[in-house]
Amino acid sequence: MKLTPDVFDIVHTMNQLEQLKQYTTVVADTGDFQAIKAYTPRDATTNPSLILKAVQKPEYKHLLEKAVADTAGKTIDETIDHLLIAFGLQILNEIPGRVSTETDARLSFDTEGTVAKGRQLIAMYEAAGISRERILIKIASTWEGICAAEILEKEGIRCNMTLLFSLAQAVACAEAGAQLISPFVGRIYDWYKAKTGQEIFGADDPGVLSVKRIYSYYRKFGYKTEVMGASFRNTSQILELAGCDLLTISPDLLQKLADSSSTVTQKLSKELAQQSDVTQIDMNEKVFRFQLNEDAMATEKLSEGIRAFCADTVKLEQLIIALR
Repeated sequence: MKLTPDVFDIVHTMNQLEQLKQYTTVVADTGDFQAIKAYTPRDATTNPSLILKAVQKPEYKHLLEKAVADTAGKTIDETIDHLLIAFGLQILNEIPGRVSTETDARLSFDTEGTVAKGRQLIAMYEAAGISRERILIKIASTWEGICAAEILEKEGIRCNMTLLFSLAQAVACAEAGAQLISPFVGRIYDWYKAKTGQEIFGADDPGVLSVKRIYSYYRKFGYKTEVMGASFRNTSQILELAGCDLLTISPDLLQKLADSSSTVTQKLSKELAQQSDVTQIDMNEKVFRFQLNEDAMATEKLSEGIRAFCADTVKLEQLIIALR
């Protein structure tokens, strides 16, 4: 199609965020309702760190206070669950799609505990009138977490596999039938930057390369699991993944994309994935554990991520105790 001058002007004046939305589903990575409203994403994701950050803002403190009041006499775990659901319900009022709600990171090596928590969170959403199709239960991509996701998915409880840093984790998640994975681009970049002292941008960014490889693997071998790039440090990482199924982006980077009108080019597609050189892995627990162990970056960042989410959950508990 030949562009008329009028059509060219419209295309040319679209900002990067609008252009990106032509290729990729944009997700807001925040617990801030105002930010979600401002950038009109389809979906939104939360985690313990984002919720902790949000409840310390004056405009959201009332949600924490209400959760504490509504669960008087109950356990701290129940108060946190009520708080997570309260945020999820508010977010669902602002978006047409799905919200991701995270299980307690201290359950990362507890399959039965994770399954129970996933069922509990879905029951709470359904009691509030929300269909389970609009909820993604976030679970750490440990072997135990992946096994939990397989059980939950068979019950129609959709899972978002988080803290994912390697192809081995991605393959295991896909074979378990997980709805979606969240490979952490920025944290992979952080690790390599710390090890080498070099900042690598653009197509050679190690976090970008990891997600491209996972995306290519899924599309080449016909897996239906969605790939949602996460944990971005700059807009270059985001733009290099234009065409990925979804990208979850923090408000500050959403704003930078909205402020730029530079051209966005699609970088990932099913067609390009078919041309990739990835080979299929015969995945099982032994292969998973060995390949993860061989990947120092993935091993370290997975452990570090779990510890960080656990620490922020403890801080949230301390805020609750102070209000009781």
